[in-house]
Amino acid sequence: MPHFLNRFSTIVCWGLLAVSVPVVSLSAPLHMSDKNDAVIIDMSNAFTHNDRKKLSHLLPQAKGHVLEPWAAYWELRVRLGDAGDNEIKEFLNKFAGSYQEDRLRNDWLLVLAQRQEWSQFEREYALYRMHDDKEVECYANWLQISQKKFNDTQAQQEQIRRTWLSQRNADEGCTYAFEQLLQARQVPAVDAWHKARSMVEINRKPPARDALRLVSSQSMAKLDELLANPSRFLQQRAASLGKESAEWVTLALVKLAANDHEAAIKQVHNSKSIKLLNTEQLQWIWAVIARQAAMEFDNNALDYFALAGSGQGLPDDILAWKVRAGLRAPGKPNWSMIEAAIDAMSPAAQKDPAWVYWRARSLIARQPVSTTAMPQALIGLQSIAGHQGFYEQLAEEELGRKIVLPPRPAAPTAAEMEAARAMPGLQRAIHAIHIGLRQDGVREWNYTAGMVDAQGKRGRMNDREKLAVAHWACELEIWDRCINTSERTQQFDVNHRYPMPFRDDVLARTRDINLDPAYVYGLIRQESRFITDARSSVGASGLMQVMPRTAKWTAKKLGLKNFQPENLNQKDVNIAIGTGYMKLVLNSFQGSMPMAAAAYNAGPSRPRKWRNGPTLEGAIWAECIPFNETRDYVKKVMSNTTMYAALISGEPQSLKSRLGKIGPRDKDDPPEDTDLP
Repeated sequence: MPHFLNRFSTIVCWGLLAVSVPVVSLSAPLHMSDKNDAVIIDMSNAFTHNDRKKLSHLLPQAKGHVLEPWAAYWELRVRLGDAGDNEIKEFLNKFAGSYQEDRLRNDWLLVLAQRQEWSQFEREYALYRMHDDKEVECYANWLQISQKKFNDTQAQQEQIRRTWLSQRNADEGCTYAFEQLLQARQVPAVDAWHKARSMVEINRKPPARDALRLVSSQSMAKLDELLANPSRFLQQRAASLGKESAEWVTLALVKLAANDHEAAIKQVHNSKSIKLLNTEQLQWIWAVIARQAAMEFDNNALDYFALAGSGQGLPDDILAWKVRAGLRAPGKPNWSMIEAAIDAMSPAAQKDPAWVYWRARSLIARQPVSTTAMPQALIGLQSIAGHQGFYEQLAEEELGRKIVLPPRPAAPTAAEMEAARAMPGLQRAIHAIHIGLRQDGVREWNYTAGMVDAQGKRGRMNDREKLAVAHWACELEIWDRCINTSERTQQFDVNHRYPMPFRDDVLARTRDINLDPAYVYGLIRQESRFITDARSSVGASGLMQVMPRTAKWTAKKLGLKNFQPENLNQKDVNIAIGTGYMKLVLNSFQGSMPMAAAAYNAGPSRPRKWRNGPTLEGAIWAECIPFNETRDYVKKVMSNTTMYAALISGEPQSLKSRLGKIGPRDKDDPPEDTDLP
């Protein structure tokens, strides 16, 4: 057993013996500060189960409680469709300015739209503040268009169109608005077929069905057949659907390509139905084939994308994979392909820091033959360069600057802190979090920090007010709200954005096992935001979100005999087991932080596969990870790590050096630990 494991066994045993706090159940209250908290928790559970009778029975007992607005919201929300207008107005007036008022108004707007009570919808929408519900916004945009309130309605039409095309779930509001535009011939019918293609590809039946109902006369039973077996559908059905045959053939080939792109290629080459397709339909099929090939690191993806044409009109997510295929091109990146793919994206997608960065890199790569490319590249890099974020940090380094800590803003004054602590929305949020209603508390905190000024009135906080709110969250050790609120500020307080709870514990553990503490903090910040009792939907627990099976394996590897998975919510135990597993993973990948982070998130077998192929810049390797969640995770862990390294060391840092280069294992590398879970 390596030396660090012998030392580590002692540490873990100490942690198991020293910490005797019982594990806290997430379904139980964390803090009971009021005898009526139990009533609020019971009402929350009743709301989850849509228990009208119980909610009505308990509501009088919640009167006067700090969370009474939540109790009243739950009770009214479950019967909103049956409630009278006066009752709704009474609620909105009683809780004016609160999150619950705006949340109920959001819900009420949806009911009014479904009833097509547009006059009342318009009156309530004028008082609506959140504007975070796309369905409501689609209804509102359509209403403005229908009433001809603007001389130029193109912006509203385009917003409805893009919102509907991008949604992956069935949505009555945006589907209704798009349908009205379609009937008025203000959007093309082909958009609905495009939406159906995108949804069929990812097996999203309800939105695919909604799109097809707008343009197809066929029974939706055919969609079931297509999704169940696209090859059989092509053979038996597709060519016999009249004037719609070409679109249904396209749908079937898109679905087949998503399942097996090589089988789709054979169909393209051999099926008689291909003759029915026009150039646009065939290019879309090749684009889906190319995307699937790129996700499997098939070098032929470049050729398939070439068959897909310029990319104009393709969805942004397919164009993103065209960029990634270009980045992984054999020999060196295909910069002209990368630039063209980004230029074909929607204006909103082009503003994503990832595509700003890679477009700038493509311009720099061809700089010797262009006198305008370098200034454009510099403008792009300067527009995103900063401390917070993966591509922001890479842009900073591309401009020749290391990652250093920005100067901290002046600390909040006593008056600013007093104003923050007096805000009712924050007080309710804190109480909800303390009694175990974290989701509700987080929603109210976010709303208050974004939509209410320091006097509790409608309007947005200024930067100083947000700094005070973030500072208060840190004082209360509500670390996720500390980070979240700080990220909303223009002024960069590094201690708020990158807090270091349990510093002594983490530094002691990492020192004893020779593990970079910045890397540990970077991972914890992404995994749990320092919530000690965090638990994921798949059962991962604690600060470092360790799975019970992984924890058992790690404990056994370290020679621990009395470890119990229920101890994972104990801070010391979680840090000990989590850092021990991190060290083993990092060793298995020869110290590569990006690959170890990918393994921590997706399991070690996947990054072992993803490293095969050409040797790549670490940034390219991370961008080409085929799992969206893992790709985002690796980027955030690595950028977090860079900031924590600057905090801990006080020295300028380089994200690029931490990313390194990634390629196949060298024959002289030590054997992999194939038992690593």
